[in-house]
Amino acid sequence: MYLLGYDVGSSSVKASLVEAATGKCVASAFYPKTEAPIIAKQPGWAEQDPAMWLGSLKLATADVLSQAPAVNPQDIKAIGISYQMHGLVCVDKDLHVLRPAIIWCDSRAVPYGQQAWEHLGRDYCLPHLLNAPGNFTAAKLAWVKEHEPEVFKRIWKVMLPGDFIAMRLTGVTCTTVSGLSEGIFWDFATNRPAHELLDYFGFADTILAPVKPTFGIQGTLTAEAAASLGLAAGTPVTYRAGDQPNNALSLNVFNPGEIASTAGTSGVVYGVIDQVNYDPLSRVNTFAHVNHTAADPRLGVLLCINGTGILNSWMRRNVVPGLGYPQMNELAAQVPIGSEGVCILPFGNGAERMLENRESGCSIHGLHFNRHGQAHLVRAAQEGIVFSFQYGIEIMEQMGLKVDKIHAGLANMFQSRIFRETLAGVSGATIELYNTDGSVGAAKGAGIGAGIYRNAQEAFATLERLEVVLPQHEDAYRAAYEAWKAHLKSNTL
Repeated sequence: MYLLGYDVGSSSVKASLVEAATGKCVASAFYPKTEAPIIAKQPGWAEQDPAMWLGSLKLATADVLSQAPAVNPQDIKAIGISYQMHGLVCVDKDLHVLRPAIIWCDSRAVPYGQQAWEHLGRDYCLPHLLNAPGNFTAAKLAWVKEHEPEVFKRIWKVMLPGDFIAMRLTGVTCTTVSGLSEGIFWDFATNRPAHELLDYFGFADTILAPVKPTFGIQGTLTAEAAASLGLAAGTPVTYRAGDQPNNALSLNVFNPGEIASTAGTSGVVYGVIDQVNYDPLSRVNTFAHVNHTAADPRLGVLLCINGTGILNSWMRRNVVPGLGYPQMNELAAQVPIGSEGVCILPFGNGAERMLENRESGCSIHGLHFNRHGQAHLVRAAQEGIVFSFQYGIEIMEQMGLKVDKIHAGLANMFQSRIFRETLAGVSGATIELYNTDGSVGAAKGAGIGAGIYRNAQEAFATLERLEVVLPQHEDAYRAAYEAWKAHLKSNTL
């Protein structure tokens, strides 16, 4: 018995086939092999053709099936979908796409979100939406309404990318509470779609797809879709979630106090709380987690830090050219905790929401030419990235998050011993590193939704834990962090 998971990103679509009993990924593939194109007709725009996602999904599925020739399509019992968050797909009554999808990194809708924030007010937006309307899906739709009125008139349903993929597979239009919350269409105070926001923008309630549970039968493969993919007609789609909630699920993060983190070019800290809450300064975003219900709240608090791995790669190119990342880590290990007074603020990759949308730039503090060298800068860069994570975690703690564990994949910055030990030491949390990814997580989510697994504990009992990092030298890390934070306050706040 097998489970099929899709992770529909803006760069590629990945498919993974998971054996349900063992939890092992038996085949995986992604397409395109080069980064998928993004259409940018004007500065700040970012669009993709949804047909491209489907084409890549078809190729990835064929590749996976070819890697596992002994697997009969009838043995694939459920399909799960993870997808790039905050996108906008518009379809008409015949389910035809009306325009290219406006994806997550498109910034044209910022003024529309700001106007909604000013009109509806903080006292409505934060208690009800848990976020400022910002540049999310609802604001993107407002841009279409004003600039493409003929398109807007023909819209029957608006969808997130995952909703669209599921519709193409099953013929069923539906979404989830988690999905509506990431589009800022969900009212947490009333536990229904955000009618006040819809009224402000002039959207009819019917423009939203019906809500179905995150875990459960959301439709079954049509004969046409099954034939196109080489799968069995009637295979159920039983799970869907945005990429960050799904990444948390993939890392077995469901409970209050647990955090999922990634540290690639940018960094993400995603923590779970059990109360409907928000940051009064809107420095982080709050969405319904995959296991959220009104009776038993589970909210995902999402912090994105722009200046993460990009700072480390800048150091490699400009400070220690010729060294690889393992050699950089060895070099940094020669310097004690705190980098002997060198502090780096890693905010050189655009405005940081955590800093109330300030664009402060990267800066180096405490550098002495006769004491410090390459090793100090390399270590200070890694410490500065970790300290920015900790600063965001403290915002989450103010919202009621008590940090116990941080779950991450053993990838990118988490491959550095200094990085992970610094994060454990400064946060006081145990770090658990796992072998998983979003498409494997989506497959296991499908297993939960199909009832193949009785619960999440059973689904992730086979998750391969690669390493556990316990907090050590906490006083030294905290002292270094407090020095870093003093520079942050004097330079940006």
